[in-house]
Amino acid sequence: MKVSVIGTGYVGLVTGTCLSEVGHDVTCMDIDVSKVERLRNGKTPIYEPGLEALVQKNTAAGRLHFTNDLHDLGEPEVIFFALPTPPNGDGDADLSYVLSAAKDVAHILKNYTVLVNKSTVPVGTAQKVRDVVAAETQVSFDVVSNPEFLKEGFAVSDFMNADRIVVGSSSDKARKVMEELYQPFTTEGVPLVLMDEASSEMTKYAANSFLATKISFMNEVANLCELVGANVDKVREGIGADERIGKRFLYAGIGYGGSCFPKDVMALHRAAESHDYDFKILSAVMDVNARQKKLLVKKITDRLGEDLSGKTFALWGLAFKADTDDIREAPSLDIIRELISRGAAVRAYDPEAAENVQRIFPTEITYASSAHEALEGADVLIVVTEWKEFIAIEPEILERSLADKLIFDGRNIFDPHTMSAAGLQYVSIGRGN
Repeated sequence: MKVSVIGTGYVGLVTGTCLSEVGHDVTCMDIDVSKVERLRNGKTPIYEPGLEALVQKNTAAGRLHFTNDLHDLGEPEVIFFALPTPPNGDGDADLSYVLSAAKDVAHILKNYTVLVNKSTVPVGTAQKVRDVVAAETQVSFDVVSNPEFLKEGFAVSDFMNADRIVVGSSSDKARKVMEELYQPFTTEGVPLVLMDEASSEMTKYAANSFLATKISFMNEVANLCELVGANVDKVREGIGADERIGKRFLYAGIGYGGSCFPKDVMALHRAAESHDYDFKILSAVMDVNARQKKLLVKKITDRLGEDLSGKTFALWGLAFKADTDDIREAPSLDIIRELISRGAAVRAYDPEAAENVQRIFPTEITYASSAHEALEGADVLIVVTEWKEFIAIEPEILERSLADKLIFDGRNIFDPHTMSAAGLQYVSIGRGN
């Protein structure tokens, strides 16, 4: 099939690339000229394992194309909208990018086309897109909701081996088009879940909000474990073995971040408020997460005092999670602000996200080229992101490098007994200190 994708951000680029990988002819359009030029040269603007190789492969095969011009899209059978929907001042999803693109796309339609909302959008957006397009064209079209369920760091695998594909449409004709589009996946056993547009839009928000709830719940459990002398790792094993609960999203830490959970939880909460419904669980989820992001700094000041002048902190990890360069809502940003406000010096290292953080803190902190370099001259180590390369570093190296022999581990990547045996003071989350 001939497919177009409007927007080459995280979702759009993964969607377009993976659809080309299964044989569709895909053209991705973006208004950013420099980004499109990079993509044409096989360079991805984001770090996502396996993505760049697929972009190069399918571009070379002639199945994947990039353009800045809507008119280059030709006559696609399906057009995806994969555009930002950031929260506005009230926490509602900003639909201006999606609706503007829909208006522009309406002017290039020549034949019946299925317009697909891939962006995360609130309930009712499909109808808004339908109204915008209908006001601009007489060409027949349908609007479909097809939310993405991609985890950063695993996006290619998630798309190619999806748990399910959700399609929301009230049109039999559009459903048949979507069934044909996703046939390479459904023939491999991936379930295609068909529903109405509103239910599909709600499904995305409900899924992310539920996962965020699991994270905040486990962080609350971890905080209580510290007070009662329990070990949150053992609790996680004990409850994760229950198939009704599952093992994933039960790791205690310093809160969730990224492009999805924070804004999606906020957007669903705002949607509830707009219907005069008090969604108490989501209020608690957001409150817990905001508090959890400050937890490490509180542990630090409890040990070292509020004035951190003269202290140098090695900071391992800047991305909100491993295997991505995404720093949106990353706990590292809050930690850096708190540390420098108290007079501390920070030496930070992240294998992928340093360049993004440097745009926010160009001179306020020092950027190291390796985890070992970040330790040079440091008094204390803070672990913020669970990159695998950190886990492999021998505790003896940490003991020799850190003047205060002190580690604050926000992701529980080290074993407390191993750290103690190496002569280190080790502070983690929910496992005792």
